[in-house]
Amino acid sequence: MNRYLACGGALAALAGSANGVYAADSTDESLTWFGITLYGTVDIGYTYQNRGTPHSDYFPTGLQYQIQPSNNRSISSVSENGMSQSKIGLSGTHEFFEGWSGLFKLESGFNPLSGNLSDGPKSITQNNGVPLANRTTQGDSSRAGQPFQGAAYGGVSSPVYGTLTIGRQNGLLLDNVLKYDPLGGSYAFSVIGYSGAAGGSGDTQDARLDNSVKYINQAGMVRGGAQFQSGAGTASGGNATELDLGGDFLAGLSVDAAYANKKGAILASPFGVEVAKCPTTPAFGGASSAVNCLPAGISPGNAVAATVSDNWTWSLDASYVYDHVKAAIGYEDIHFRKPQTPLAAGSADIGGYTLGFVNNNAYPNGAKLLQIYWLGAKYSFSENFDLIGAWYHYNQNNYNINAKCPGGTRDSGACSGRLDAYSLVGNYKFDRHFDAYAGFMWSHVADGLAAGYLNSWTIDPTIGARFNF
Repeated sequence: MNRYLACGGALAALAGSANGVYAADSTDESLTWFGITLYGTVDIGYTYQNRGTPHSDYFPTGLQYQIQPSNNRSISSVSENGMSQSKIGLSGTHEFFEGWSGLFKLESGFNPLSGNLSDGPKSITQNNGVPLANRTTQGDSSRAGQPFQGAAYGGVSSPVYGTLTIGRQNGLLLDNVLKYDPLGGSYAFSVIGYSGAAGGSGDTQDARLDNSVKYINQAGMVRGGAQFQSGAGTASGGNATELDLGGDFLAGLSVDAAYANKKGAILASPFGVEVAKCPTTPAFGGASSAVNCLPAGISPGNAVAATVSDNWTWSLDASYVYDHVKAAIGYEDIHFRKPQTPLAAGSADIGGYTLGFVNNNAYPNGAKLLQIYWLGAKYSFSENFDLIGAWYHYNQNNYNINAKCPGGTRDSGACSGRLDAYSLVGNYKFDRHFDAYAGFMWSHVADGLAAGYLNSWTIDPTIGARFNF
């Protein structure tokens, strides 16, 4: 995903070669007319999971490739978007003054098995009131069924003064995740690709920022970036600020350090089974004494439960290319705190959804700290074949002093916990338009991060292919 740049009116190297040591085909076959390029990806495969959930027609990943609370049964299924998000988009650039160009990008992600626009919150609403063991794949996402949920921005660019863009666009943290993840943000094989926590400063809805102004420039070896989102009073929560400083300091070495601060971050989830028992007339929510019901007038078909927080993050990432090997490493430190400006039930969420139940007090006794580590390497055996291995790790603190957390407990999600995942993937590029992949990710949760889970681990051997244009 996000491997195409509106520069010079041509596509960048196609998926699978953008981060590789080799490019399988250097011929320019881009679909470009008068500086406007049509591009896209279709990614379809087949997956077996020893513990999974049925396929979703809307959640961007299609299957819960990574262990989730509801994973509970053997799944063997046609799958989608395993290596990258299927998408279609337009990008363009036009020089309007010597050294200055205007540019734009419009991109939407979709689920090729159903033909639906990718929509994480929709998958959540389909599981409202459903018992955990009976849920289909679901999860929050910045892709919420918007016509251009991948990108919708315009701006100006200069090789001397940098690039300034305005609109809906990747956060700087997400840019770094895609750049330094050994698996390039893969859903089926990367924890930081499947989950938007790393790219969204703790909450996946903020991996892409609406109403944002973004500036990036590189001067010699050094680059810098800044991004500001005006989200207050919109469906995007509160304001956000992201900063990045990095560079290419030695032959093959790249480093980036980033900081992000988001007010009113929203993490959406399904309502519990008690909601299904609520009266539906004359208005959903019924009597005020029904404390587990939605407020009157809010429909469960368009509403989600929400945890609201103020988050800040810092990260440090690096990669190094030597001969046929590209190695990458990354670290993020994410802090979740009570929101300074609480949100109320009935507030708008992205994609036209509504917040039904709202928890503004998830972190009453201090900050929740989530540390994310990853490292891995890609070995290019030839111009066509890469082998990629990676390790991902989450470490969570005990963030509620009232939680009972004896050693190794799964009794509370506020207790300290950990996640580990290991991946191995082979990717063969027939040419710049078509590649095939096969691999697996084994993921495991323990202690507080396993609280409420029906099972603690899963493995997802997957094969698939992508067509890029």
